[in-house]
Amino acid sequence: MSAPDREISAPDREIINSEKGASPRINQSLKKFYFPFVVILGAIVLSLMIHGSGFELALDFPVDVSNEMEGALDDSVDWIVITFGDFFDAISDSIKVVLGKLRDLLIWIPWPIMMSLVFIIGWKVASLKIAIMSVVGMTILALVNLWEPTMVTVAIMIVAVFLSIVIGVPVGVLAARSDSVDTGIRPVLDTMQTMPSFVYLVPGIMLFGLGNVAAIFATVLYALPPCIRLTNLGIRQVDPSVVEAGTSFGSSNMQLLFKIQIPMAIPTIMAGINQTVMMALAMSTIAAMVGAGGLGIEVLRAMGQLREGEAIIAGCAIVILAIIIDRISQGYIETVSYTHLTLPTSDLV
Repeated sequence: MSAPDREISAPDREIINSEKGASPRINQSLKKFYFPFVVILGAIVLSLMIHGSGFELALDFPVDVSNEMEGALDDSVDWIVITFGDFFDAISDSIKVVLGKLRDLLIWIPWPIMMSLVFIIGWKVASLKIAIMSVVGMTILALVNLWEPTMVTVAIMIVAVFLSIVIGVPVGVLAARSDSVDTGIRPVLDTMQTMPSFVYLVPGIMLFGLGNVAAIFATVLYALPPCIRLTNLGIRQVDPSVVEAGTSFGSSNMQLLFKIQIPMAIPTIMAGINQTVMMALAMSTIAAMVGAGGLGIEVLRAMGQLREGEAIIAGCAIVILAIIIDRISQGYIETVSYTHLTLPTSDLV
């Protein structure tokens, strides 16, 4: 060993070696920032050069096909409305009848009876604490003179959520049993979940006009994806050994589906239904823009007349209603989950 090496102590040598190892890592980290910095700087310089030269083709895109596309879409919508007008009218009339009867029934039930029903449902489905909290929330809604709009909102939600479940659960089951269907509907669901909520009002207005039916149609489109996705996920997550046990006992595909897969997927499916309910309620204010009644129209009317206090109270009423529904449904999901976790496998087969 040379004299200079003997003069360097062991701790100093370790520090020197660590510094030598750290310097390449620092250089690599700096190199990661060189490329994006150069790209951004180059883009800014080129933009300044193009604006300075006045090159029109680079400033305005040379092709515009928006007019042709708009005309084709308008013609398509007109053809659909004219060709299938009777079909959409029949659907609209049916939904109007069901919604009107349900709304009148909820408004007709006296508030003590309705609060008692909410208390019993919350107590049996969730817990006594949630039942008491639900009654307190309903009392607050009645105290601020929003009982009738609340019942109208609940009626609209019941119809929209029912239609979402009727459509979403079978589609989710089909997607869970077919990879090709799952692959085909996945981009559609991604598009539906990323699309702004206001856009859902457009097809409802085109097909059904203004009113509650268009609001329900938009709400169904907005709240449908979680039901499909979580139904698909719940069935796919069923333990394969349980399915194999059912197959070994001679169960058919339909028996496997209805006696094993769907019962074991109920907690996940219920979570999807819970999300559907919450999204349907979140759509209530936006749906009021096309004529839907309930708490949403109270918020919209108060905002249009610059009555901040009334708008805040109506908005808080929507929040209270959402909390009540969410807590009761979550309690039911926990009860169902516990039941299926403690249920022997032999009882499912």
